[in-house]
Amino acid sequence: MDKINRLLFFVIFCCTFSVSAEKMEIAFEQYTLKNGMTVILHEDRSAPVAAVMVMYHVGSKNEKPKRTGFAHLFEHMMFQGSANVGDDEHFKMLQEVGANINGTTNEDRTNYFEVVPSNYLELALYLESDRMGFLLPAMTQTKLDNQRDVVKNERRQSYDNQPYGTSSEKISAAMFPAEHPYHWPVIGYMEDLSAAAMDDVQDFFKTYYAPNNACLVIAGDFEKKQTKDWVEKYFGEFSRGKDFDRPRLKPVSLSEDKRMVFEDKVKLPRLYLSWVSAPMNTREDAVLDVLTDILSAGKTSRLYKSLVYEKQIAQSAFAFQGGMEIAGQLELQVTAKPEKTLAEMETAVNEVLDELLNNGVTQKEIDNALTQKEAQLVNGLSTVLGKANQLASYYTYTGDPGNINKELERFKGITAGEILAVAKKYLTAKKIVLSIVPEGKTNLAATNSLQWKGN
Repeated sequence: MDKINRLLFFVIFCCTFSVSAEKMEIAFEQYTLKNGMTVILHEDRSAPVAAVMVMYHVGSKNEKPKRTGFAHLFEHMMFQGSANVGDDEHFKMLQEVGANINGTTNEDRTNYFEVVPSNYLELALYLESDRMGFLLPAMTQTKLDNQRDVVKNERRQSYDNQPYGTSSEKISAAMFPAEHPYHWPVIGYMEDLSAAAMDDVQDFFKTYYAPNNACLVIAGDFEKKQTKDWVEKYFGEFSRGKDFDRPRLKPVSLSEDKRMVFEDKVKLPRLYLSWVSAPMNTREDAVLDVLTDILSAGKTSRLYKSLVYEKQIAQSAFAFQGGMEIAGQLELQVTAKPEKTLAEMETAVNEVLDELLNNGVTQKEIDNALTQKEAQLVNGLSTVLGKANQLASYYTYTGDPGNINKELERFKGITAGEILAVAKKYLTAKKIVLSIVPEGKTNLAATNSLQWKGN
């Protein structure tokens, strides 16, 4: 077991706790540097480790048509050295002290994080500040070309050549108009990545990678005064970035069902039903979360019980509510058993949905879903990294990290009547029906499906 795995083992098993979400209170201190960067500190002395997370309020929705993939490309560029740190030194310096390091990008934000032994907290803060303030002087065309090729290869491996890998991309492209910020995939389109010029990339960094568009969270075992001194030393010198307009809530509705079929290198056909739904952190988002758990969480859930267990026509049945910052997607996925058609799947799914829409849900189903939701919330806060991520996310999306202690309140008091009303609002609206079928087997698609025509 190498140093990184030993540290991860230590963090996971020594920093976990078992406690009711209702009784759990995550204490923190929040303050703002003169340059506008928000800092959040959460002390947890249960293990000698600290998590550092920098979350930038920028994701793929901040891109423009024909300039997609920049946010994710920058996730790669941020590990390529700076004016002060050599090309391969950022990773090396942290790995040598046993750190867990990564970065992720989604539609709405980009984050970078490290979990380090407490005595290396200063190193983590220095390296995060270094790439915030000194990345551009070291950015070269060669680095851009190299990382562009890495991202293109990632797209080929994880999307284009992955079974069902472009399904989400196709659904979003069909659901959202071409100018909508959620129309394109986070990883971007190949042609846009190829066209990315150095000036475009530098402008993107200057606009969005500024301290006033960032939140720094430190969670774990640290001495507060010393840590504040380090934060000021390493981040306080940077200038505030220019203001910019953020994408706002954009109501979207479909005027008709869009029924599409795409032939892929898959063995089993899969059906996707997707509706425009509520954005994150709203009451309807919470209600839809509970609804999708009732539909597909566990072997007694409605879709699983009907399609997988009783009818035995499906390999799997899954539903989820994907609330994002300015819109949401409610999605059902059903993978058929061999020789079963997606027309059969759609009929069976509609029977389950009709039963729910006609007769509602039971209190037992609601209670079970809420119990699962509470367990998920507690599990998400079971490590210092999990708490750092949640504090950063609540600040970024709501402006109040204290919502970490109020999340369960969004789900309190959800009634069968409320679930039925929300289900009728969204599940009876126009939707995307996407059939992914094995090559040469469009006969397995849902009825009236048209061949996929591209973005």
